[in-house]
Amino acid sequence: MKKFFSAKIFFGVLVLAIFFFAFISVHDNSKSHFNHDDILNLYINRENGPIKQNKKPIQENPDMKYILQWTDSQSVPFVYMGKEREGFTSRNCPYTNCIVTSDRNRLGDVTKFDVIAFNGNQVRHYSSNMLPAARSPHQKYAFCTIESSHYYPVCSKQFDNFFNWTWSFRLDSDVRWGYMLIQDKNNSIIGPNKIMHWMKLEDMDPVSEEFKEKLKTKKKAAAWFVSNCYDKAKRGNVANNLKKELTKYGLVLDIYGNCGPLKCPSDEVKDCEKMIENDYYFYLSFENSFSEDYVTEKLRTALNNNAVPIVYGGANYTRFMPDGIYLNAKETSAAELAAKMDELINNPEKYANYFRWKNHYSYHSLHDYPETDEYCRMCAILNEEKKVKKISYIQDFRKWWNNPNYC
Repeated sequence: MKKFFSAKIFFGVLVLAIFFFAFISVHDNSKSHFNHDDILNLYINRENGPIKQNKKPIQENPDMKYILQWTDSQSVPFVYMGKEREGFTSRNCPYTNCIVTSDRNRLGDVTKFDVIAFNGNQVRHYSSNMLPAARSPHQKYAFCTIESSHYYPVCSKQFDNFFNWTWSFRLDSDVRWGYMLIQDKNNSIIGPNKIMHWMKLEDMDPVSEEFKEKLKTKKKAAAWFVSNCYDKAKRGNVANNLKKELTKYGLVLDIYGNCGPLKCPSDEVKDCEKMIENDYYFYLSFENSFSEDYVTEKLRTALNNNAVPIVYGGANYTRFMPDGIYLNAKETSAAELAAKMDELINNPEKYANYFRWKNHYSYHSLHDYPETDEYCRMCAILNEEKKVKKISYIQDFRKWWNNPNYC
């Protein structure tokens, strides 16, 4: 009897053991099969070196517009575009269906990108083998720069008939990089533009008595804030000649920054601008180079801080301001300019007339509104079906971009 029970126990244990090992075997085989499939999906080409993950091109989304930065993504203006859609969503752009990348393999084929953007300062040095090898007639090649053509000319003839669009300070660019926009008293954006329909100064409303009182706090002739002392425009020579002429009238040109004895720290810009508004009759809005339409924030600094701008640059300034509200150092000798400044300082009524424009116009940054922000504009233009479908090239790009006889 004892042997019978021992045999039954042994048989029971044996059956349980068989079931247990059978279960483990099936489970392991199933698990092994799953992992094997995963490995096949994740890894390829073991024979050609280390195992690599298979990076397949991302499937193109027809609702998205793809912008490829061909040159350095950390250069300006590219660095402020952000990655993917963030540059457009963070600015609350009217259109945000644009994706920015510097990954040339993102779509598997560079001809699938809607725009290939080239930094103008860099691409001008590229040889033909550094440019895309293939091109779709429907994609746009964009020349992008915020810098003056005086400093960065494009001399290689390979770029004639190469670009479709431009993104620059030029007023006739497809996307305009600008330092200002102009609104009328109805808040409609009217400029700057190549053709402006300004009111004549004599037809503008006179400034108020209250505004004239504000101007009475001014005691100093002129200020110039400058960091680059050695530039192609040689504006330092013009400023020094003016400074010398002003001494004949007992007037002083105060120079702030790297090129003068006075300082305005970058963290005190608002205070410095308030100082211009309260203390100075004139502000030197001198550009560092001569290029068509190259007018920077220096002009807006004067206009928005109640100082008459003295301009020096290569632009047609009537595209940016009405006649009669500024002085032009490029068209006037230092002696004549100093005499005019002295005349206005000693005639408050004449000086106040230089601000009549404030009753009719206002100056703003393009970044003040998503609709005018240049980064938003880049995405918006890709949603303009008519413009995107139009196949055109800038045939004489070098002639359009460069200063005459520069290359």
